[in-house]
Amino acid sequence: METHSMKFKTCFSGAFIALMLAVTPMKGMGETYEADVIVYGPNSAGVAAAVQAIRMGNTVILVGPDKHLGGLTAGGLVWTDSGRKEVVGGFAREFYRRLKDYYDQPEAWKFQKPEEYERYRPEDDAMWVFEPHVAEREYEKLIAENDIPVHRERWLDRKDGVVVRDGAIQSIRMLNGDVYEGKIFIDATYEGDLMAEAGVSFTVGRESNSMYGETLNGVQTENATKHQFKTPVDPYVVPGDSSSGLLPRIHDGGPGEEGEGDHRVQAYCFRMSLTQVPENRVPFEEPEGYDPMQYELLARYFATGSEFSEPEDFFKKYDPVPNDKTDTNNRGGFSTDNIGMNYDYPEGSYERRAEIIAEHELYQKGLMYFLANDPRVPEAIQSEMKEYGLSKDEFLDNDHWPHQIYVREARRMVSDFVMTEPHLTGVKPTPKPIGMGSYNMDSHNVQRYVAIDEQGRHVAKNEGDIQENPGGPYPISYEAIVPKKRECKNLLVPVCLSSSHIAYGSIRMEPVFMILGQSAATAASMAIEKDIPVQDVDYSKLRERLLADGQVLEWEAKE
Repeated sequence: METHSMKFKTCFSGAFIALMLAVTPMKGMGETYEADVIVYGPNSAGVAAAVQAIRMGNTVILVGPDKHLGGLTAGGLVWTDSGRKEVVGGFAREFYRRLKDYYDQPEAWKFQKPEEYERYRPEDDAMWVFEPHVAEREYEKLIAENDIPVHRERWLDRKDGVVVRDGAIQSIRMLNGDVYEGKIFIDATYEGDLMAEAGVSFTVGRESNSMYGETLNGVQTENATKHQFKTPVDPYVVPGDSSSGLLPRIHDGGPGEEGEGDHRVQAYCFRMSLTQVPENRVPFEEPEGYDPMQYELLARYFATGSEFSEPEDFFKKYDPVPNDKTDTNNRGGFSTDNIGMNYDYPEGSYERRAEIIAEHELYQKGLMYFLANDPRVPEAIQSEMKEYGLSKDEFLDNDHWPHQIYVREARRMVSDFVMTEPHLTGVKPTPKPIGMGSYNMDSHNVQRYVAIDEQGRHVAKNEGDIQENPGGPYPISYEAIVPKKRECKNLLVPVCLSSSHIAYGSIRMEPVFMILGQSAATAASMAIEKDIPVQDVDYSKLRERLLADGQVLEWEAKE
């Protein structure tokens, strides 16, 4: 096993070097920029925050590592995980309405007729499923319409680039030497780098159930049934012989104690845009460094005759997108989720993160090639896979591969208030609502290990998958996006907010990030106007403005 694993990890040097060049620019004597609000991270939350700041009469600069706007919303996650759409308001609702306006135009439908796509409904006010490049174009239009300066490919200097005086951020410096001075800073990144470098408390991994009175946090083997091996699969290189070593992508050790916390992070993947339209399809090619042994576990799973071997089950998460494309997500016991390979990512250096991203890309490209070409794949699945390929008209400057890895979870702030499972389920009240979530409490698998089944066989198992409905929409507190006052008085954190692992599993949806980004910028404007810490913003005034701007802060089920 070690030989195969080492081969897989060391054969992506070309891609890794390219990534390293992108994330390690030379330090230099940069420019100094000033604005009322500095938003770090041009993803969906960052764009929402920047637009709201401008609309409230502030100057703003949107800066961050990304070349493309919109993060995951423009990076392949286009089958929107929204829960109850009635609670998506404000900027987020405006964005999805703009997408609907686009698809109302006949010229939007190049490879498919609108009546052939069941999720396009002319009477709806918004479009919740869309193409990645369409989302990115709408973000670019919003930025242009509001004349917002965007400084792209600017990487925060994480060693000494954040200057904090008297509990407030004075400036932040990028690796190229550019300095940004502001009155309020908003960390909209998926990783929470600005938050961390400002000295704000955070956590990574899973808390124990006992920490916050939860039931779905920590190690979860008993509940991890949905994206699981449904039939027994031998985990050893030589079946039945533990001395031969474990197959790749299984760790040597138990899962841990049920309900206890650990450092592990739920799996990442890329949300690919695939198509079966011949003129818009780029076939899957064998990636440099491809090692079929990395997919031996999947080959054995197919051989067991599980329902996963049938196309109607295997292709269930090739979710249809306009113009005969897909948003392809993880499905089953072995899929696009690269389980257990991202633990270093949240706090890793830029170099380490680049290495992890490259490994994930090789894994997933190799998986697609394996499915389309390896003779051990069931014929019915393989014949359909051969008809798929990457969408030629997406991600044009990245060989049609998503430019954003799906960071489902990284750092999470620890503030005076923490969103937890009892808040989402209504067991505990949530103070100072600034928006609502409603999606399942959803954690993807966290690790793959060896278990002993009822027949005494050693089998591969996944751990950590949870999909539990909180029971309806729930409010998210303003107190969850502001740090402890003694730590930082002019920072708001709408993405890596103060939340337990399992509560974050529901909150971490792109519409919610846009909602929280808008609310963060609203609070920032009020703090600037009164020259007060963000923790001292008058909630009654904040609530009034949020409602005026279309945010939904409460919801009751209709009979």
